[in-house]
Amino acid sequence: MAKRTVSLLQLLLVVYGVCVPASAQICRLLGQPALPLLSAQKDINIGAIFSFHKSALFNSLRGFKYAQTLIFTIEEINNSTQLLPGVSLGYKIYDSCSSISQTVLSGMSLMNGYEETLSDTSCSRPPAVHAIVGESNSSPTMALASLVGPFSLPVISHFATCACLSNRKRFPSFFRTIPSDYYQSRALAQLVKHFGWTWVGTVRSRGDYGNNGIAAFEEAAKQEGICIEYSEAILSTDPKEQFLKTLEVIKKGTARVVLAFVAVGDFVPLLNVIAQHNITGIQWVGSESWITYRTFAETKEYSFLSGAVGFAIANAKLVGLREFLVNVHPNQEPNNELLKEFWETVFQCSFRSNSSGGCTGSEKLAELQNEYTDVSELRIVNKVYTAVYAIAHTLHNNGLRHKRYVLDYMRDVRFTVKTGEDIFFDVSGDPAAKYDLINWQPADDGSLQFKYVGFYDSSLPSEQCLRVIQEHMIWAGNSRQFPVSVCSESCPPGTRKAVQKGRPVCCYDCIPCAEGEINNETDSSDCFPCDLEYWSNEGKDKCVLKVVEFLSYTEIMGMVLCIFSFFGMLLTAIVSFLFYLHKETPIVRANNSELSFLLLFSLSLCFLCSLTFIGQPTEWSCMLRHTAFGITFVLCISCVLGKTIVVLMAFRATLPGSNVMKWFGPLQQRLSVVSLSLIQMIICVLWLTISPPFPYMNLSYYREKVILECNLGSALGFWAVLGYTGLLSILCFILAFLARNLPDNFNEAKFITFSMLIFCAVWITFIPAYVSSPGKFTVAVQIFAILASSFSLLFCIFAPKCYIILLKPEKNTKKQMMGKSSSKAL
Repeated sequence: MAKRTVSLLQLLLVVYGVCVPASAQICRLLGQPALPLLSAQKDINIGAIFSFHKSALFNSLRGFKYAQTLIFTIEEINNSTQLLPGVSLGYKIYDSCSSISQTVLSGMSLMNGYEETLSDTSCSRPPAVHAIVGESNSSPTMALASLVGPFSLPVISHFATCACLSNRKRFPSFFRTIPSDYYQSRALAQLVKHFGWTWVGTVRSRGDYGNNGIAAFEEAAKQEGICIEYSEAILSTDPKEQFLKTLEVIKKGTARVVLAFVAVGDFVPLLNVIAQHNITGIQWVGSESWITYRTFAETKEYSFLSGAVGFAIANAKLVGLREFLVNVHPNQEPNNELLKEFWETVFQCSFRSNSSGGCTGSEKLAELQNEYTDVSELRIVNKVYTAVYAIAHTLHNNGLRHKRYVLDYMRDVRFTVKTGEDIFFDVSGDPAAKYDLINWQPADDGSLQFKYVGFYDSSLPSEQCLRVIQEHMIWAGNSRQFPVSVCSESCPPGTRKAVQKGRPVCCYDCIPCAEGEINNETDSSDCFPCDLEYWSNEGKDKCVLKVVEFLSYTEIMGMVLCIFSFFGMLLTAIVSFLFYLHKETPIVRANNSELSFLLLFSLSLCFLCSLTFIGQPTEWSCMLRHTAFGITFVLCISCVLGKTIVVLMAFRATLPGSNVMKWFGPLQQRLSVVSLSLIQMIICVLWLTISPPFPYMNLSYYREKVILECNLGSALGFWAVLGYTGLLSILCFILAFLARNLPDNFNEAKFITFSMLIFCAVWITFIPAYVSSPGKFTVAVQIFAILASSFSLLFCIFAPKCYIILLKPEKNTKKQMMGKSSSKAL
């Protein structure tokens, strides 16, 4: 067993290339990791792994501060009578040396101890510690959690945020006091969406932290409608050419907002390159790893980060921590090389030198202002503090039973620390996600300060989880002007987005909505059709009622038709008055004055009938216009037909032995007019009874307007009325045509023939015009046909008579009327 263990350690050393701190000088080449750099053996021990070195250089005040915070917390717990009374906690703190392999070796040491010689029981005995706090970065933490998971040893990280660590199958014993990047990535996507930035670039660490964080961000960004122009990956060990390439991508990009999901160490080389090339005007959005990193804020060369915004772990105040931190001194542990390295680093001196640059030990940490002594930003430090308390409460609840039960109790632990924070873990070992929204703003001394401008709390409803105090924010370049980062400008209401071919969905053209469609939202991908009775307005952002079209009295065409109607009725009245004044004259008496007056009356009705077609159709007007038209015209044609028959009968009566006039006297004439009109009345009554005309909104002829018209109801009824009128007209025309050459000085038949010819021509051409005319023009065509046929009858039949009465009175004698002439055929 011992041999197999040694072989495993050797393999790890060879494969990963373990970083061994030169100052420790206690790491063996094979089989033995370094001893803990800080340790205190007590009743119960807690392990911890932080990064103090990179290669052989002490370069992390951060890691040392975490270690001292852990010691401070343990001493606070040991001095407490409420938590673990009578039991003292110890600690073993290892250096990961910013290396995955060293983290694995440190983890194995915390489980198995670090004896010079491994025995057969080294791998089977319980771990040397009850839990491990660490590591700070995600990739080493994943290796550590994978290593100790099968042994049910809890690992609690204070700063490993990769969402992948929430996988309970891979990491069954992992917990953390910092929220998962899953929530941070979604929060960042919501933040970018909140500001309307739909076109962004991203820079990430080429590791588990950056890759998983940006992957989660991209997924959430896609749901929010955000497009990523470019995604660059960097690592601190990359050559400078790689950072220059990344810089060139940022410079050429059109996105003015860059999301940097990077670890601090990876970000420094890129920031140095940006500072050298004086790149400004970029709005930086940061992840929690660097958004509260005070060294960046205090470095004047990084002033281009002014206006940066991002989420940070909620800040906290730990009473007594600063006093503890500044009281650290190498004399406390004279043999501890780590304390000496720390002292030499912060005071830039050496214990090995006797010159003026040598350390005296009288230097005072309290007089320094650096990352270690600063307690204004204890966001991550507080997570170390709560991690230790989580272990202590778990041990307290466990009752100090066997170490293998610690994991079970940690899953259910819940407590409140002195800062007021409620600590618990969900099924994935994650705490509740709560972030402060931080904005970098210039301070009076030229440095940058962290300004609280909002928060994100995943426990709140989705519409309330993000709150931004935008009026307190400063943007890139210390500007108050809100930055815009879009691939295409917003599409205003009345337009829709059309994606540009071959480009992301955020790059689009704004296409006006089609006629009859609207969009009342900004940046909508679709236009929506209006209801049938509505149409889009000019701006295509609102549906308005369609224009209702009908032939109105107030429009020019309606007025003109009304004038002609009244003019025709006036002429008819004048002719009637003239005939009445000269009713005893031969020309009036010779042409059947009774039928003439009845014809003039029916013509007046015909002219008035046209007025019923003008104005808004109603139920009554629709029924009246068609039936009045049919009856008045049949009455008119019946009178003309009667006059034509009278002419024929009169000629037959002049033949020797003929008594035909007694069969078509005044009584028969009246009866013929009544009977012919009665037939039309019966047709109209049947039409109105079975399926009468009714007002109808025609929505199909025009898309943009409604035609208010009279639906015929029964088309058969309409064509029956029109057909009967046409039948009488044709019959009248034939009879008049046959009588046109009868030898009378004033033969009325030839005038009736001409009038009926015009009448029939008008109504024959009316049919196709009526069928093809749209909207109100259909009604206008019908009115025109009524007026044209009425004027033809009035002028052709009565104008010659009026001419004689008024201008040729000498011809208005019985002798003239009885005279014979041989008229030419028409």
